[in-house]
Amino acid sequence: MKYFFQTLTFLCGLVTAAHFLRFGNAWEALAIFLFTLATCKSYLVPRPILFLAALGAGFFWTHETITLVQLRITMDLPWIRLVVILGAVCLAHFSLALLILGRTGEKSIGVINGRTWVRTIVFLLSGGILFFITQKAPLPILLGVRFFPESGLFWITLFALYGGVIANLLLSPQAAQTRSLMWSFFSLVFFGQLLLGLAGFDQLLMTGNLHLPVPALIIAGPLFRGTGFFMPILVGVTLILVGSAWCSHLCYIGAWDDRLARLGPGKPQPLPVWAPKARLLILLGTLLIPLMLRFLDIPWTIALTLAMVFGVVGVAIMVFWSRRTGTMTHCTLWCPIGLLNNLVGRLMPWRIRISPQCTGCGLCTKACRYNALTPLNLAQKKPGLTCSLCGDCLPRCPHGHLGYYFPGLSSLAARSVFVVLVSTLHTIFLAVARI
Repeated sequence: MKYFFQTLTFLCGLVTAAHFLRFGNAWEALAIFLFTLATCKSYLVPRPILFLAALGAGFFWTHETITLVQLRITMDLPWIRLVVILGAVCLAHFSLALLILGRTGEKSIGVINGRTWVRTIVFLLSGGILFFITQKAPLPILLGVRFFPESGLFWITLFALYGGVIANLLLSPQAAQTRSLMWSFFSLVFFGQLLLGLAGFDQLLMTGNLHLPVPALIIAGPLFRGTGFFMPILVGVTLILVGSAWCSHLCYIGAWDDRLARLGPGKPQPLPVWAPKARLLILLGTLLIPLMLRFLDIPWTIALTLAMVFGVVGVAIMVFWSRRTGTMTHCTLWCPIGLLNNLVGRLMPWRIRISPQCTGCGLCTKACRYNALTPLNLAQKKPGLTCSLCGDCLPRCPHGHLGYYFPGLSSLAARSVFVVLVSTLHTIFLAVARI
C-alpha cells in the first residue's frame, strides 16, 4: 500500500504540473514538481501540508473540469470523454487526500504530533508571508525573481520547505548544531551577495544604497544621518516576537563570532569582571558619538572611517579573543546591539528558565558561548544578562531542568512556539534580498 500511495502522490503531482506547463506557466509547474519530489522524503513535507495540497488540487481540477465542460457545451463539442478523464483526475486527488488522513498516510508519512504541527505552521507562515510581501513590495523582493521574473512561486515553495526542515531540526537533539549551521549559512549568503554586488553584479543589490555591515551602525547610522530607520525597526520587531534571539539566530555578524568561539576550549572561559561596565560605555558611545558628529557637522567620510575602525576591531576580537576563550566575546562585550537586545529582551516575555530542582552540575555551562550560565547564575537559578535564547544548553541538561518560558505556556509549548517564530524569521530573512 505504501508504494501505491507514493505512486499516486507522484502521478497526481506530475499531472497537475503538466497542466500548468501546457498553458505556459513553466515556473508554477516547476514549483509543483519540486513539491512533488519533496514528498518522497517524509521529513520534507509535513502530513497536513500534503493533505491540503491534495485537497486543494482536487478542488482545482473540479473547477477546471466544470469550466472546460461548460466551454465545450457552449461550442457544441463532445464533452462526455472530457468528464470521464478529468473526473478520474479529480477522484485521484480526493482519494489521495483521504489516504493521507487515514492509516496509509500514517504509515507512509508518519504520525501527526507536536513537531509535525510546528513544521506545518512554519511552512504556512513562511510561504504566506513571502507571498504577501512579493505582492506588495515595489521591488522584486526575492533575489531569484530579479533574474527570472516569473519564478516567485518556485522560490516561495523552496523556502517554505526549507523553513519546515529547519524547524524540525531545531526541535531535535541536534538543535545546537542546526542553529549554528543555519546561522552561518545565512551569514554566508548575506556577505556573498554583498561581495558579488560590489564586484559589479548590480542585480544582487536591492537599492544600491550601501551600508557598512557593522551591527553598531543599526543605531549609530540613523542617529548620524537622521534618516534610515528600517534596520532599527526590523530589530525592534524581532525583539517583540522572539526577545533577544536576534543575537543568536539572525545577526549577520554574530555567526562569525559563533564559529570562531567554537574553535576555542570545550568549556568557555568567563568574561572579565569589568566586561559589564565596558559594554555600557560602548553602548553609550554608540548613542552619543553619532549625535555629536552630526551636531558638529563632521563630514560623513570621517564618520564612516570611525565605523570601519570599530568594525575591524570587532573582527579582531573574534579572531584573537573569542577563538582563544571559547566565549563569544564580540557579541557579549564589544557589540552595543548585543547589550541593547539583552536589556530590551528582559522586558519581553521570552526566557530560558532554570528549574528549582537544578543540581548545578555545570554541563550546560560548557554549551553556553554567551557566558550566561556561570556557576553563580546556576546558583541563582537565573541565566545571566547575556543570554540570547540560543537554546544550546537545553540538550546538554541530562535532567531536563532547562527550558523556554513564556507566560501561560508549558515549557514544551513555549519551545514549540519559539521555534515556529525564529524559524519563520530566519527563513524570511534568508529569502529576502539584501541591500
